[in-house]
Amino acid sequence: MPPAYDLGHSGEAYQPLDTGSGGGNDACAPNSSSAQIRHSMGFRTSWMRQFRRYKLPMVLLMLLFLVSCLAYRILSVEQDAPPLDLHRSSPLLDAYEDFSAMRAGDLKMRIEEMVRIKSTVSVELRELESRRQKLQSDISQYNQKIEELKQELLREQTELERLKISVEQAQVAQREAVQRNTPDLALPRSLLPNTLPRKNNPITGGMAASCEMHNCFNHSRCSLTSGFPVYLYDPDEHSVQRKGYDIDGFLKTTLKQTLGYNAHIVKDPKHACIYLVLVGEALLEQDLLRNNRYAAQEAEHQQPSTPTLENDCPVDMEKLYSLPYWGGDGRNHVLLNLARRDLTSHRTNPLYRQNTMRAIVVQSAFEREQFRPGYDLIVPPILGPPGGDVWQECAEMVPARRKYLLTYQGELRPKQSSLNPLDAFILEHLADMAKGATQDQFVLQFQCVPATEQPEGDSLPDWTLCGSDSSRRQLLKDSTFSLILPPLNGRVSSTLMLARIYEALRSGAVPVILGADELRLPYAETVDWRRTALLLPKARITELHFLLRAVQDADLLLLRRQGRLIWERYLSSVQATVDTVIASLRDRLGIPPRPVPSVIAQSVFNSTFIPLKSDPPVGMDTEPEESLGPIEPPYPSPAFRRNYTILRMQAKEAWNDWLDPFYLYPQLPFDPALPSEAKFMGSHTGFRPIGKGLGGAGKEFGESLGGNYPREQFTIVMLTYEREQVLMDSLGRLYGLPYLHKVVVVWNSPKPPLDDLRWPDIGVPVAVLRAPRNSLNNRFLPFDVIETEAVLSVDDDAHLRHDEILFGFRVWREHRDRVVGFPGRYHAWDLGNPNGQWHYNSNYSCELSMVLTGAAFVHKYYLYLYTYHLPQAIRDKVDEYMNCEDIAMNFLVSHITRKPPVKVTSRWTFRCTGCPVSLSEDDTHFQERHKCINFFSRVFGYTPLLNTQYRADSILFKTRIPHDKQKCFKYI
Repeated sequence: MPPAYDLGHSGEAYQPLDTGSGGGNDACAPNSSSAQIRHSMGFRTSWMRQFRRYKLPMVLLMLLFLVSCLAYRILSVEQDAPPLDLHRSSPLLDAYEDFSAMRAGDLKMRIEEMVRIKSTVSVELRELESRRQKLQSDISQYNQKIEELKQELLREQTELERLKISVEQAQVAQREAVQRNTPDLALPRSLLPNTLPRKNNPITGGMAASCEMHNCFNHSRCSLTSGFPVYLYDPDEHSVQRKGYDIDGFLKTTLKQTLGYNAHIVKDPKHACIYLVLVGEALLEQDLLRNNRYAAQEAEHQQPSTPTLENDCPVDMEKLYSLPYWGGDGRNHVLLNLARRDLTSHRTNPLYRQNTMRAIVVQSAFEREQFRPGYDLIVPPILGPPGGDVWQECAEMVPARRKYLLTYQGELRPKQSSLNPLDAFILEHLADMAKGATQDQFVLQFQCVPATEQPEGDSLPDWTLCGSDSSRRQLLKDSTFSLILPPLNGRVSSTLMLARIYEALRSGAVPVILGADELRLPYAETVDWRRTALLLPKARITELHFLLRAVQDADLLLLRRQGRLIWERYLSSVQATVDTVIASLRDRLGIPPRPVPSVIAQSVFNSTFIPLKSDPPVGMDTEPEESLGPIEPPYPSPAFRRNYTILRMQAKEAWNDWLDPFYLYPQLPFDPALPSEAKFMGSHTGFRPIGKGLGGAGKEFGESLGGNYPREQFTIVMLTYEREQVLMDSLGRLYGLPYLHKVVVVWNSPKPPLDDLRWPDIGVPVAVLRAPRNSLNNRFLPFDVIETEAVLSVDDDAHLRHDEILFGFRVWREHRDRVVGFPGRYHAWDLGNPNGQWHYNSNYSCELSMVLTGAAFVHKYYLYLYTYHLPQAIRDKVDEYMNCEDIAMNFLVSHITRKPPVKVTSRWTFRCTGCPVSLSEDDTHFQERHKCINFFSRVFGYTPLLNTQYRADSILFKTRIPHDKQKCFKYI
């Protein structure tokens, strides 16, 4: 028998064991017990020989048979088993030894050996299992690496396709640049005159009466690129009043301050296009002293001034002709006579029967033979404050129908004035209408009750105002319509009539102007009064009641809203009046206005500091097999392309819809779209139709923007406050975003960014701007670094996929005048409040009225309106609550367009998971937003928000298409 070996630990040598001789079947008995067992077996064998000799042969045969079977079995097992190492096979063979011949000690050693072998084998098995698991882990990692490489390959292939598309787009742009035969229009340089007006011969009053713009105005001083420079004669240095008269100090001071803010004012008279001369309101010095108690006390000891004759002109015409730049005939001069305190005397028209030569007269009262249509200008009296917010002066627009259907309070002055038969019949019919059997209530008073004390010595025949300003305002707030009677004696306009129109529009009473076909209304060349008032000839007096009842609530509120807008923009204050006068004269000449000022961007980094860069994460938000668009170099939106056409072709919209003819904007959301075939025939520059015009889906869709407008890009504006890591993560996710022009980060914190902060390199410029102060209004500042029409306003913790952003951009291109974004909200009416008020609601709803600007596209035009046009009270409320700037923007856009926002995709929230808590998580957040909606409604006079019940998804979304086709977006 070969020697056995002890299989120790894997690193040790094999040790031979003494197998001994003999063996037995009982491995646990001692040696003495084995001897007794053998003696007992011998005794039994002898006994069996004596008693059962005949059975011995059978037992031997059976033993031989069993041994043969056992040997055969052992040999067959050894043949089937794989070949083993000698050292490992020896113990296996020894296992079949006859243990009956072994001693008890040897047997114990053998058992211990087997236990050690078992332990060693278990260790080896565990090591093998560990190796197997490691190999499986390696295989899994390699498989994952293979999948990642496959994904990377797909990304690189997609990127290669995008680069090919980008090359094609660049080639198309190059061909367009070569073929372009029109110059690139931009903001023009001002070409100003450089000489004073030359001396001309004076003209007679008869020639002056026939003045029009073509024969009495010098256009050579007002080139199209001049910017319409205006020079103001200082009223303190160049007074043109007669002795005993002077201009109200409030009016002089306010006018100079107001014109100081106007962009058209120049200091050098050589550069001026027109020259403004303040000729009124001229009052007697004794009337001016009544407002100054110290001067009044001094005047008591002085001789009273000589009474002025009725036809005495407060303006000294010789002083007027002697102005240094009058030029002999006064061409390009504008005489301003702005009524404020005296609304009844003949001094409201001091230039009547005076030879003003070629000068343009601007005032409230005109005689028919005096007014020169298209040359002189009618303005309302200045009854408001110098400037600023005026919303508190106005009444609420709703309900549509108020307590009284029609009101009028006035008295004919002087009392000895007489009426013609038609006017007398009108008064009689109005009195009968007020007493008629009807449920409608009227207040029609043609005598002041109580009587109003007004001087009648030099008053012109007209319908004077009754009561005080507060009493008239209260009556008009309860009036649905306000009757306006025309002035007497055939005048085309009177100061008292325009004052009634002013007060009616301010209080929301729709003016009903009787005899409008005989009158001239303020700014009639540009303002469409048919959208503001009911204009009726006197002959319609018998049908007046029927017409007023026929006006529906929607039309009534539309008239009231338009009237308030006209009042706020053109009539409400000194600044509004002066700006409107200058804009009206400039509009006549077809000169573009001055460009709207942008906010100069200030970087948070100094000029020598270079921020650290880091590589952005790649492929986080895009599917590898989805191409969303080409990679393009920065392409700013063309600006100031319609400088000389917009106010010629869309002057009506600018004055009556947009209500902003005062500034020239780089682009407007209302710019017209070309016909479809023009994109392929002569006007193809910049257009990128899908499939080059053949259309398509999937690949063709991703290659081009298509749509109705030329190619463009968008700018992301991101407001942040001391959340650097959140900001860096958000910037990193923008890497590889197609059509992205620039990222503007508004740094709202007073602390600058850390010097070791690493900014991700996302392939486009990132401008980090210092905010003037910590305000949410900074989100909508029109920075000069924003060079695209499309602006994506996002919070620093907003998490949007690339396909969502690009789909929102494509939808915005079709709704450029609206807010287009992702999270929708709505305003809900509080039924439990008896007074009625609005609640801000963010619950899931099938109707919405707002899209939060934490993730929304807006046109840059609305950034200008938010900063310069929105009432200051709203921006102050945003600063007070540090909230609600998104609600304010929705109010503004819906107010201008009367359209609801557009929601895209199914996303209802846009916050990233795991970001720090934002301001919107505060418990008072919703309470403040409730208050904001109700306050903003009071400022606007109504709630401009409109409801919508749809959202925008891509065209092939949820559409079954052939397997060889792709959808526009994979998940949208």
